[in-house]
Amino acid sequence: MTRPRVMGILNVTPDSFSDGGRHASVEGGLAQAMKLIGDGADILDIGGESTRPGAEPVPADEEIARTLPVIEAVHARWHGPISIDTMKPEVARAAMAAGATIWNDVTALTFSPDSPAVAADLGCEVVLMHMLGEPRSMQVEPRYDDVVAEVTAYLAERARVAEAAGVSRGRITLDPGVGFGKTIEHNLALIAGLGDLVRTGYPVLMGASRKRMIRNIDPSAVEAGDRLGGSLAIALDAAARGASIVRVHDVRETVQALAMQAAIGGAAS
Repeated sequence: MTRPRVMGILNVTPDSFSDGGRHASVEGGLAQAMKLIGDGADILDIGGESTRPGAEPVPADEEIARTLPVIEAVHARWHGPISIDTMKPEVARAAMAAGATIWNDVTALTFSPDSPAVAADLGCEVVLMHMLGEPRSMQVEPRYDDVVAEVTAYLAERARVAEAAGVSRGRITLDPGVGFGKTIEHNLALIAGLGDLVRTGYPVLMGASRKRMIRNIDPSAVEAGDRLGGSLAIALDAAARGASIVRVHDVRETVQALAMQAAIGGAAS
């Protein structure tokens, strides 16, 4: 088997749940970016607004001020794909001008009525993620009748909207949004049911690195950095179910685990 691409997470925010404030300066962001690249990241995902549960929104100009210098600095040193993690079309447009090529949108291009048209105009790759509500309230009693069917149907519809606006089908990736308006039971069902999303024919991204759900399984994993084992288990499971991208904090360990999984799969065949 071939492994999925590994997307390394780079938060240049003061309040992200895992590494808030650690890479907020241009120098700190660039240093972390080069570390992730050295560890084997295939893609860098740079974000300037936290979307953790309860997070407050950030104005577009502040988000641009946080992310653009880092994108420019990374792009000057590395020619691999850079993703901008934003819901705002004006931030995405500025990021593409600075060297990004992927728009990773937790709102699946619903934040602004202009978002689908902007994505088409930019000609970039787009990651469409499912989120119930918005970060400030998404974890307040989320409810579904059938979370796998509902998330799959929603993302397939958002992909159709993007295509109707002019986004090429081959540039669309779907993300079930583990942890975004879901209970632990919803998250586990989405991970176990990832094959349904894969069968839509679009590439699928799994992003569950260091998520609180791991603490639900292992109460000793209080700090985000204590959740490597759970993060690796999810990444390997997602790869086995057909994910095309895994979005992670711990790049080196994930690359090694996926390489071992692929080697075992190759020997078995």
